[in-house]
Amino acid sequence: MKPAPTLAELLASLPEEERFILSLHYVKGMPTIEIAQTLGVPNKVVGAVIERGKRRLLEALDFPPLA
Repeated sequence: MKPAPTLAELLASLPEEERFILSLHYVKGMPTIEIAQTLGVPNKVVGAVIERGKRRLLEALDFPPLA
């Protein structure tokens, strides 16, 4: 049986945009508005990317969906 992937492996498997934004938000602690300003995109876009990336990670870890 293949061992479960590590969080680092799961993060590496995400699309570059999601990986970058999730890293800024969760690792560097940047608020979404600051990420949006840095990247020159709307805050709603950053929020959506974070939610999508979080959902992918939870699915890959076999966690139940968040309500």
